Amino acid sequence: MGNVKAFILVLLTGLFALTSVHVVAEDKVAVIDVNTAIFASAAAQARIKESVESADFVALKAKLDGASADFQALAKEAESKRLTWSQDEAAAHQKKMEYVKADAELASRKIQAEQQQLQQRVQQEFMPQLQVAIQEVVAEEGITVLIRQEAVIMAAPASNLTGKVIDRLNNPSKPE
Repeated sequence: MGNVKAFILVLLTGLFALTSVHVVAEDKVAVIDVNTAIFASAAAQARIKESVESADFVALKAKLDGASADFQALAKEAESKRLTWSQDEAAAHQKKMEYVKADAELASRKIQAEQQQLQQRVQQEFMPQLQVAIQEVVAEEGITVLIRQEAVIMAAPASNLTGKVIDRLNNPSKPE
């Protein structure tokens, strides 16, 4: 009697294991890099280019470049003339260098803030199109589970849908 129970238990365990493997085998898992998909699309690249070429951004970049060049020139001047300056002249020059450096740092922080805001605007603007493109590609490919690439340790390149989604964003009417 004990052998029959053991046999039935082993048989049921085997069936459950087989059923579990069969269910997993039916799932098709893929990964996507959402940020790459958005920022590599032609429309997002055009929006970024438009913003980077705007008068405000160009002026900020020019201010940073000018302050950096001024700082380098002041540093070079200090290197060549420092031994001939009085303490007051050296202190005045040092103060001037600190002001120029502060201007460069401020311009740099403003540029970083502008770039972050641009990144957020682009993500918000293109997220609806991205979601549609992802849904279309997932349906066409028969994907049952889609995972962000950042959450995956390793995935085969064939399971990455990022390129197909970028193609769909660039050609919305063209089915894959």
